[in-house]
Amino acid sequence: MKFMKLGSKPDAFQADGKCIRYVTSDLATDVTITVGEVKFYLHKFPLLSKSNRLQKLVLKASEENCDEINMVDFPGGPKAFEICSKFCYGMTVTLNAYNVVAARCAAEYLEMTEDVDRGNLIFKIEVFLNSSIFRSWKDSIIVLQTTKSLIPWSENLKIVGRCIDSIASKTSVDPANITWSYTYNRKLSVPDKIVDDGMKFREKVESVPKDWWVEDICELEIDLYKRVMTAVKSKGRMDGAVIGEALKTYAVRWLPDSVNALVSDAHSWRNKLLVETIVCLLPSDKAVGCSCGFLLKLLKVAILVGVDDSAKEDLVKRISLKLHEASVKDLLIPARSPQTTLYDVEMVQSIVNRYIMNEKRTQDLDVEKNEMGCADFVLGHGSLLSVGKLIDGYLEEIARDPNLSLARLIDLSQSIPECARPVHDGLYKAIDMYLKEHPSLTKAERKKLCGLMDVKKFTMDASMHAAQNERLPLRVVVQVLFFEQVRAAAGVQSLANNPRDISHSTTNTDEEWEKTAAEDCNSLKKQMSQMKVKEDGFQKNGKLAKKNSKNSKSGMQLLPSRSRRIFDKLWVVGKGHTENRSSETSGSSQSPTSMVPGDTKSSGSSSRHRRHSIS
Repeated sequence: MKFMKLGSKPDAFQADGKCIRYVTSDLATDVTITVGEVKFYLHKFPLLSKSNRLQKLVLKASEENCDEINMVDFPGGPKAFEICSKFCYGMTVTLNAYNVVAARCAAEYLEMTEDVDRGNLIFKIEVFLNSSIFRSWKDSIIVLQTTKSLIPWSENLKIVGRCIDSIASKTSVDPANITWSYTYNRKLSVPDKIVDDGMKFREKVESVPKDWWVEDICELEIDLYKRVMTAVKSKGRMDGAVIGEALKTYAVRWLPDSVNALVSDAHSWRNKLLVETIVCLLPSDKAVGCSCGFLLKLLKVAILVGVDDSAKEDLVKRISLKLHEASVKDLLIPARSPQTTLYDVEMVQSIVNRYIMNEKRTQDLDVEKNEMGCADFVLGHGSLLSVGKLIDGYLEEIARDPNLSLARLIDLSQSIPECARPVHDGLYKAIDMYLKEHPSLTKAERKKLCGLMDVKKFTMDASMHAAQNERLPLRVVVQVLFFEQVRAAAGVQSLANNPRDISHSTTNTDEEWEKTAAEDCNSLKKQMSQMKVKEDGFQKNGKLAKKNSKNSKSGMQLLPSRSRRIFDKLWVVGKGHTENRSSETSGSSQSPTSMVPGDTKSSGSSSRHRRHSIS
């Protein structure tokens, strides 16, 4: 810390209690000056030789036959006046970053200018400020903090503005040229190393990080911090990511962790002001700067403390551009009254809708430039797949809420495009959780909910779980069984090489499905027999046939007991019927019976008689 010593005489000021200060001297004091609650018994001559204002006040007091001068509004209080008094007496006084602003304001009040005496206090303090204080990083910050209690004097004397300009200028210096000390505790520096003589030392960090300055200015009050950050941004040299890191560090420093502390009457106003200030200081480029996780935490706090809608809307826009970076925990925004759910699903829905809108706009631009389709778009924008997995995980989490409506769950699920959800395992988990936590759903509601899933997009693990899941409608279980049998027998590759859309028939009611399930199984029996003949033929051709045969057998062995009972029951009933027909699956899934290669004649002839749904 920089300091400056003035005067050479020993300090002769003495105290008599807390409210009296006097100078020990052979000469009796001839003037009494009251500053605040403290009385100073001093001598006129040294004071009047340096202060123009005291000359006027003493003259006025003499005209009124009064020896006491009262200065109620003295800037800096008794301590600052004592510094000025000691300077007038020529006593030793030390100025530093903590008291220089108070001394400067007091000298201005007392009019200790060069017109009164050469080398007066104002001149010396200005030299100290310009040559030492404003050239020091940490001293500039300390001085800026002390200006708060001295407004408006510190503002009028341009001390606040000069401090802010000094700090902002230093943050813009090339990190390679940083030679002063700074605080940096957010990342552990290089570990200790042991040299040959056994002494430990900290290896010098060769490169100074770009965000070296963010922790030191975190000690500033919110209004001063805002002015400093505004000045830093106005320089135009600071990277948006560094600005975001600075704001995050400041928020962590000042925002309380507990909800009760956030919304308490004593701190709610300050926390609201803090959040609104941070939001307005976010980088102008919404795609850079703060991480999505930090923005979502900021949004949670903004909702709790009741910030303006404009600030929340700005956060939503920024979050929507980085939604793919978020985690499920980040999206769990607590709901506020009058909402009855645990989490603010409506807010997440608005974020997702805005994200999809942004992605569609980006996709349209890509299509115009590169003539890319949806598949290429997904390959070129993996963020969409990340958002699909994110929302499925979020759906699973909020599905535990007993107050979550079915319509809200379905709306949020359908807001994600199909190309963002190539696998439906996450969606299945969410639906299964909702069925578990909402056992009172009607048959129609369960059917509508399960219609969101496509069993063809299940992995083997999800299929085996669904096949023994008693919470699912029976038709969904049979769909899973049929498709897994076909996939196990024919192989995934054959399905990929022979894609067909066989969802032509209309959906029938559950009662109609139960009446015709046996007839459908007869068709399945013939198709499975044909696959068996194909497998026998493949076995004569080498290893590929053996692999497919093993997959076919393992498919039946892996079926859970409930699923085998359903399958065996349908198989036995089907033996008594001779009519074949095609069938469709519910929702977006396709009937696996129509996907078997080599059975186009059987399914084609049966479909001309009538169509029923097995789902």
